[in-house]
Amino acid sequence: MGAARRGVPAAGGRHGRDGLGRRGRAAGPRRRAGLVRLSQLARAGRLGPGAADRRACGSGGFRPGARHRPVLTTIFIFVHNRRVPRLHDSLRALPAAALALAGLAAALTGCAGADAGVPPGKTAVVASFYPMAWLAERVGGDDVFVRTLTRPGTEPHDLELTARQVADIEDAGFAVYVRGVQPAVDDAVGRHAKGRSLDAASVVGTLPPPGETDDAEAHDGVRHREASYDPHIWLDPHRMAVVATALGERLAAADPGHASGHRRRAEATAAELAGLDRAFRDGLKTCARREIITAHAAFGYLADRYGLRQIPVSGVDPSGGPSPKRLAELTRLVSATGATTVFTETLASPKTAEALAREAGVRTAVLDPVEGVAEGSSDDYMTIMQRNLRTLRPALECS
Repeated sequence: MGAARRGVPAAGGRHGRDGLGRRGRAAGPRRRAGLVRLSQLARAGRLGPGAADRRACGSGGFRPGARHRPVLTTIFIFVHNRRVPRLHDSLRALPAAALALAGLAAALTGCAGADAGVPPGKTAVVASFYPMAWLAERVGGDDVFVRTLTRPGTEPHDLELTARQVADIEDAGFAVYVRGVQPAVDDAVGRHAKGRSLDAASVVGTLPPPGETDDAEAHDGVRHREASYDPHIWLDPHRMAVVATALGERLAAADPGHASGHRRRAEATAAELAGLDRAFRDGLKTCARREIITAHAAFGYLADRYGLRQIPVSGVDPSGGPSPKRLAELTRLVSATGATTVFTETLASPKTAEALAREAGVRTAVLDPVEGVAEGSSDDYMTIMQRNLRTLRPALECS
């Protein structure tokens, strides 16, 4: 009784049998629900600040009073719910709490935003994957800071954007991409950077999608649902030169303070690509055969430019393998054309192409679609394309 008068609850008193009472027992599920909700927000990338929040952060620090409602809500829940009523409830809440805390840390540092690390005086340019990043770096030079959405050495067709990458697109001064290669990028640029972007395919003549059959066609119909054309324009140096010139003009408009530099570098890049185009035209002018058996349908523009015929093992997306019927048909085609080589790739599995080569009794060689460069590699677009030419000439018996 004395203890109760001094405000220490007895068992079965105001706080109930477990010392927390009805309120404590009810709070457990509510707290767990709150943590689960936080974990869902973290997984969705919604604990970080949005564009308005990043602008409120100014140079990158977290500014008290700015509208960071997810952050403040998280802090409130963890302060208010500093007790979990039972041990097994605590253990059950740990995974959600850990994820929520990770989201909170990301939110508190998220004010560094997409602009963090961009040197003063440079325009932030987001490039969808390697060929566009190479062009942006060549044309933009020291006046731009280029971020590539596709990691080095990874297949660009498989890209799924993170919340941070979407923020990079939203906050960038300019974006360059090829519509139809990566639907996630197409969508994000359309939503957040439509007026300050260049779709490289929009400034060149395009080819229809390559004819596909069976499994490859069905698979690529999902991956390339937005593209009504073959998107692999970068494998024609002439078209790349046109894109370089267009990019120089767009960057000059987006960054007028460095307009002359953008135009000058674009002209130099276009001239370099014109030289590469001449090398291909001269090197593939006189060949014993014109058919190239490729791992996937990436080389339509190269074939169109230099009078070759592409016969792809798979469709536009290299992960869409052929059916047994298509493989048998390809084996007959290899024999009929007199092809001596089936071309594999650097980023895609060579297994199907190697199986075809074994079945047809021919060799394999690497023909690089220049969709990405391995991290740490000294190669660039020019050196890879020059190596492709050196690979094609003996395979086609060019003089």
